[in-house]
Amino acid sequence: MPISMYKASVPVFTQYLTALAAILKKAADHAAARKIEPSVLVGARLAPDMFALARQVQIATDHAKGAAARLSGSEIPSYPDTEASFDELQARIKKTLDYIAGVKPEAMEGSDDKEIVLTIRGQDYPFSGTDYLLNFALPNFFFHVTTAYAILRHNGVEIGKWDFLGAAKKK
Repeated sequence: MPISMYKASVPVFTQYLTALAAILKKAADHAAARKIEPSVLVGARLAPDMFALARQVQIATDHAKGAAARLSGSEIPSYPDTEASFDELQARIKKTLDYIAGVKPEAMEGSDDKEIVLTIRGQDYPFSGTDYLLNFALPNFFFHVTTAYAILRHNGVEIGKWDFLGAAKKK
């Protein structure tokens, strides 16, 4: 039986972006309670050569909206990467959730065999829709969501696995 590209993408992105929004809320509350300038957490990183929290959230949302658009044959929404506060990151997540909520399951039918070509640093990478989703979009999405979680956890925000999983704990 073929995989439902919609079920393997949009609900997954929705669950984890919703969880990421809740984690960011906890981080903002943590900063306020401990009188930490929020920009310290928004700019925090795990290692000097890694992206900061804000960029991790931006890239996670880029993978979610990019996958939904590519697999449904839609134009990828373009967001400037200017978020510098928890409120701005929350707005970006909401904008992404609103966008992917508008993607209809039937728009993704047959996208498992669709050719998707990504150009990265001047080189083309061709994928089938299934390979793109399972071997590129989802792993990259989870990498950046996980890194955002790890940055906040490392900086003392009281979050755990259930926070990361979000809606999964309710199922």
